[in-house]
Amino acid sequence: MARTSEQYAIHTSGLRRQFGSLCAVDDLDLRVETGTSYGFLGRNGAGKSTTVRMLTGMLAPTAGSIRLLGEDMASGSEAPGVRRRIGVVPDDLALFDLLTGREHLEFVGRVYQMDLDTAAARAEELFSVLEIGAEDKQLLLDYSHGMRRKLALAAALLPDPDLLFLDEPFEGVDAVSTRVMRDILGDFSARGSTVFITSHVLDVVEKLCTHFGIVDQGRLVASGAVAELDGESLESAFLRHVGPDDDARKGLSWLQRDDAP
Repeated sequence: MARTSEQYAIHTSGLRRQFGSLCAVDDLDLRVETGTSYGFLGRNGAGKSTTVRMLTGMLAPTAGSIRLLGEDMASGSEAPGVRRRIGVVPDDLALFDLLTGREHLEFVGRVYQMDLDTAAARAEELFSVLEIGAEDKQLLLDYSHGMRRKLALAAALLPDPDLLFLDEPFEGVDAVSTRVMRDILGDFSARGSTVFITSHVLDVVEKLCTHFGIVDQGRLVASGAVAELDGESLESAFLRHVGPDDDARKGLSWLQRDDAP
């Protein structure tokens, strides 16, 4: 698939999502340059998954604009073409439990209108490299949590997209598989594709991502290049912006030593 030459793979302005009186995403302006790996970070409930759902067309924004790969996602004529150039691992994985792994990837290939031989060859390689080990008759319903995560990544990578959205891809995945997944994603972005990832595993994000954004209560509170942290870890930067307040740091009263200061 041809790589895009647009400066920004993701460009939002004033992006907002309201659920009744709750504003989950509030006036979000994102600029994610093509070819970068962007870590989108925040505490639970900060608005990360809601943002991913809007960016991938699964949820309509209340206000604001979204451009992906240079195309306006509000345009009914352009959006379907753009969606064939993106891959997604949503927070709920969106797997078909009554299919086998091979059947699921075959279905994904058909949705993306891939050549069947190409899709089958890529599926075999993904099964091997990710060590999914899918038996022909094993349904996704019987996959372990980690295997389901890896299959969801395989499905997102299968069409060789220009832009990849990953919502907590490493959750419940063992350390060896995490390293393999990280290496694959590194190769993916190294050749000019763009990765947008949410994760609470900050050390993996720091090793994988070139850029980051930190969101709190639906607002972007910090962003920049990982290389410009000037010796500060990504975890320290994250805690500095959205860390616990003084009361939360005190911990539980009954676990405190009597002689503690």
